Amino acid sequence: MRDDDGAVGRVTLAEVAEQAGVSLSTVSKVLNGRSDVSLPTRTKVERLLVTHGYRRRAQGTPHAPLIELVFHELESVWAMELIRGVENVAKQHNAGVVLTESGTRHSPGPDWVEGVLRRRPLGVVLVFSTLPDDVKKQLRSRAIPFVIIDPAGDPEPDVPSVGSANWSGGMAATRHLVDQGHERIAIITGPEDMMCSLARLDGFRSAMTVAGLAVDPRHVRFGDFHVQGGFSHAMELLDGPDRPTAIFAGSDLQALGVLEAARLKGLSVPGDLSVVGYDDVPLAQWSAPALTTVHQPLRQMAEEAAQMLLRPRDPGKAALRMELATKLVVRKSTAPPSPSASPSPRGASA
Repeated sequence: MRDDDGAVGRVTLAEVAEQAGVSLSTVSKVLNGRSDVSLPTRTKVERLLVTHGYRRRAQGTPHAPLIELVFHELESVWAMELIRGVENVAKQHNAGVVLTESGTRHSPGPDWVEGVLRRRPLGVVLVFSTLPDDVKKQLRSRAIPFVIIDPAGDPEPDVPSVGSANWSGGMAATRHLVDQGHERIAIITGPEDMMCSLARLDGFRSAMTVAGLAVDPRHVRFGDFHVQGGFSHAMELLDGPDRPTAIFAGSDLQALGVLEAARLKGLSVPGDLSVVGYDDVPLAQWSAPALTTVHQPLRQMAEEAAQMLLRPRDPGKAALRMELATKLVVRKSTAPPSPSASPSPRGASA
């Protein structure tokens, strides 16, 4: 048989039902994400659908006029920027937006799949680093397109994704501090198991190496992208005579934690300590002092992801990977180090 989108199917649903030893209505329930099918039966039917390359017809299977946006947490400030971006595109297409919270920062939870198959949205935008293979197969078999807004910076080759230039952002932030005259520069990046954290750290190390500055291992910290992570690490970094004169925080929220730690330590920003954040969320310009940061185009990333969902794509072509540029935004939280700050030895990067 030939589906309406041109894909050749090898079997009919009736043949799938016969091979699975179930009724045609049971196969239909699996296709429509119904919960009243046992897990062993569902697994058997799904496996046969995937094995035979079955794809639902493009016509005759209406989608709800919705774009589903899936996060592992909705508490982050930058989540609002992503929501606004998807909403901008949804309005242009007379569609609504459904928000779902599920899983970990790496992938959505297993319970999410059944729900989205029932809802049958126009497409799904996921803020995760990856998708399990079985989830990708289920979405494709139902002709539900998906795109990852990729904060981790390590997309799989078969997954459409939108990311940003994390290495360049880390490089620009550190180079700015070096150009200000800082030599003892610390970094509080994100979680150690996320590629974006490592990419920003690599950018930091590259800028230090080019400047001929040594990286003190004690000044490299892995945070959690939240205020508390920045605060806790900064309290330790600022405790001692050889404290850094500048800190590059891997997110604006962590930078806010650094500002609070500096206040409690009796240090002025930027007089005693320069601070650079990352993301450029709206809150950054209202901190005291206004935060120098790396602008990550979060809203544009979300808009591009939503447009990618709704744009017709040849299924035979490779998945599209889009990477948007970052840029440094200089405000009031950085300045040359105070004359009393003793210089650090120059040398190769650690």
